[in-house]
Amino acid sequence: MNTFYERVGGEKTFEELVTRFYAHVATNPILRPMYAEEDLKPAARRLQMFLEQYWGGPSTYSEERGHPRLRIRHGGFHIDTSARDAWVSCMRSAVDEMILAADLKQELWDYLEAAATHLLNQPD
Repeated sequence: MNTFYERVGGEKTFEELVTRFYAHVATNPILRPMYAEEDLKPAARRLQMFLEQYWGGPSTYSEERGHPRLRIRHGGFHIDTSARDAWVSCMRSAVDEMILAADLKQELWDYLEAAATHLLNQPD
């Protein structure tokens, strides 16, 4: 197994991560209002496809949506430090709930935290 995607268990692992993450988002007072009711499931699917592709899995995200362009796609959302911290908190909980080897969990976490910071688009 060469890719991170394969080493962590593939689709099943990313599906679990995203499911856990959006369970936290659904109750988060900062993040939940950013999603229309009908958008939670589609948003979860998009995140899962993106993460799978990023980590060496199927290229379904690019096939369906084109280049990820994360900053552009998130440009319509007010992402200040409090929104970033809320996202990080929900994702940290989701990652912590996963059963993964510590080194894999750390590699995943390092990327997720950096990506969240990269998407900041509003001053505090």
